Amino acid sequence: MTKFLIKISFLSLILIVTSCGYSPMFTQKNYNFEIGEVIFSGEKEINKIIENRLNTIQKNKSVNKKKYNLNIFSEKKRNVISKDSKGDPLKYEMIIAIEYNISNNKEMLLEREIKKGNIYNNDNDLFELEQSEKIIIENISGNLSDNIISSIINLDDN
Repeated sequence: MTKFLIKISFLSLILIVTSCGYSPMFTQKNYNFEIGEVIFSGEKEINKIIENRLNTIQKNKSVNKKKYNLNIFSEKKRNVISKDSKGDPLKYEMIIAIEYNISNNKEMLLEREIKKGNIYNNDNDLFELEQSEKIIIENISGNLSDNIISSIINLDDN
């Protein structure tokens, strides 16, 4: 009986793992546009994450596609939300803001500003705090880059 349960469990595990059809958003589609020149200014760390996400679409070039150019400015702010009785920070808020515009043949099509934030606890270990902040920055920046791509898709649909 136990061998039978082990075989069923193993078979179930294989079926669950292999039938998952995960694929990253915005990477597998053929779009009717391409991203041409992208000009970044502001926070280098945030810009690098956004640039990596946009590169998946920039590689998708063809002759008959509309070409959009981007100008992106990013900034990051870390604010203390609450303090303990000694005045030491207990909670922080990380706010990342981007301003971007999309143009086509030097004609401004869209100008937008987006702010996203996350509240997190302070950590006595500075290394752990820094690692948490890096993860937060990656997550928010990735979300913001998805918003930029969605804006281009919506422009292209019109």
